[in-house]
Amino acid sequence: MAASTSPTPNLLISLHRNAKKTNYHSLSLHNKLCFSSFVKFNKSVISLRSCGAAKYDGVVVDEELDKIRRLQNGSDVRGVALEGEKGRTVDLTPPAVEAIAESFGEWVVRGLEKEKGYLVENVSVSLGRDPRVTGSKLSVAVFAGLTRGGCMVFDMGLATTPACFMSTLLPPFEYDASIMMTASHLPYTRNGLKFFTKRGGLTSLEVEEICDNAARKYANRMAKVSSLLKVLPIKVDFMSAYSEHLREIIKERISHPLHYETPLKGFQIIVNAGNGSGGFFTWDVLDKLGADTFGSLHLKPDGMFPNHIPNPEDKIAMAMTRSAVLENSADLGIVFDTDVDRSGVVDNEGNAINGDRLIALMSAIVLKENPGSTIVTDARTSMSLTKFITDRGGHHCLYRVGYRNVIDKGVHLNKDGIETHLMIETSGHGALKENHFLDDGAYMVVKIIIEMVRMKLGGSDEGIGSLIKDLEEPCESIELRINIISEPRDAKAKGLEAIETFRNYIEEGMLKGWELDSCGDCWVSEGCLVDTNDTPAHIDAQMYRARVSNDELGQHGWIHMRQSIHNPNIAVNMQSSVQGGCLSMARALRDDFLKASGVDTFLDIAQIDKFVENGSLA
Repeated sequence: MAASTSPTPNLLISLHRNAKKTNYHSLSLHNKLCFSSFVKFNKSVISLRSCGAAKYDGVVVDEELDKIRRLQNGSDVRGVALEGEKGRTVDLTPPAVEAIAESFGEWVVRGLEKEKGYLVENVSVSLGRDPRVTGSKLSVAVFAGLTRGGCMVFDMGLATTPACFMSTLLPPFEYDASIMMTASHLPYTRNGLKFFTKRGGLTSLEVEEICDNAARKYANRMAKVSSLLKVLPIKVDFMSAYSEHLREIIKERISHPLHYETPLKGFQIIVNAGNGSGGFFTWDVLDKLGADTFGSLHLKPDGMFPNHIPNPEDKIAMAMTRSAVLENSADLGIVFDTDVDRSGVVDNEGNAINGDRLIALMSAIVLKENPGSTIVTDARTSMSLTKFITDRGGHHCLYRVGYRNVIDKGVHLNKDGIETHLMIETSGHGALKENHFLDDGAYMVVKIIIEMVRMKLGGSDEGIGSLIKDLEEPCESIELRINIISEPRDAKAKGLEAIETFRNYIEEGMLKGWELDSCGDCWVSEGCLVDTNDTPAHIDAQMYRARVSNDELGQHGWIHMRQSIHNPNIAVNMQSSVQGGCLSMARALRDDFLKASGVDTFLDIAQIDKFVENGSLA
């Protein structure tokens, strides 16, 4: 249903507040329908709230509680929603989703009542989803749960994660909260939920609280999805409003002297949406601004993702986009992930710009607009990137892996008076202060497109990639995985034990030439890492990074170990400025730490062995 014909929450709330004063017969037919729908909704909410907690006073089974709690994935909820994964059973079921959505609805209502100091009604929550095949079935569960939780639901249909957050801010929508149903780049068998209020995404602790409450509901109920969905969600076309919002930003900031309304005229831009939610950017943003988008790839949403994983880090996605750019002599290629909270680009020469290269490109743009700004990244970025940022007058703050950690660090720095305009992780999650600290892949591309057009208007014939031509690439870079051998419920504790033993080995000098990167003032030019006094309460997993040197190679690289929050394993990232440096670090890690400390008794180090023995993982 188009936005112009859909009842907005403001209209419904206005009707409700003035119900006693409203002459029903004087309303238009459309508003009569809205009024009747809202009266029915409020009656159902009253009946739901009057049920009380008594109906959930059953015996709580620990195993059933754990089923829901294990779905928490940091600040999100993720699980298997469809049969087909070897060794995994479906755990993100409709009853589980309903319980989580109900708990989220109740959490939103409680928060608003605490904030306002009185009982609130007419709490509005929107739901968007990516094209996964389980989306329709699980959406019904979300609608039922939110209704149980006392909320009015607005169905955005196919949407993006950033759009869900923006639906809480952009008028006339301005919902109290929003949920995005997505599992990002994970396989089609997975699905999940991301939560937003007007403040932004929820923290891990907040999601943990919601999942704990949901676990109790689920364990006591253990039934099919409720039939209490008496009021259908109201369909809204928010994506059109969101696209217009992006178009206006591009038009205003380019302010083209010849064709203001079509500032992208003369530019060919190719979009690879990977059959996710990103196709809208082609026809609702680029085409309407005059761009030539011929040659774009995989724009039609398809929840089976038949061409490649929608992921700017995926080699197939980047290779296909590169070929399309070169074949069409395009000015820019864009790769979105499934829910468009991440992106990567390909320049006019076919160079893939993701990882450190994307961080460098965004840093160059941001530092031109905000000289002296701090750039926050995760701790897997290269020493060359730090030099790139500081050479441009910026400050580089290295922080914990995890996009939520990186974004929150930027928020905290700004509150402390340290100007921080860009927070970006190597995975492509990039947030800007100017855009509500929201990791929005489409907005990041908007910034790149604006700079590309400005360069052209300024007389430059070079592509966007010229902004990072002096970024030095590391000589070697590799990521290895160490599986944790234990019962699933013990994996986190075992991982923590291994990571802390790693730290102790370095601090006690048992790894010669290895030194923990320490955290000083976070705006110093040489960068920083978190220390124990600076750790937010919602950090999900422990991690440390060390600078490495030896007699043969000198100081030549770094090694970073972190506990995965998604799977029972430990990720080991290494970068070196010299040939053979990663192999040297891996050998020392295995012989002088993993085996010497005894942690290999509960860790599977087969991948480390393979790399040490063969010099590669091939």
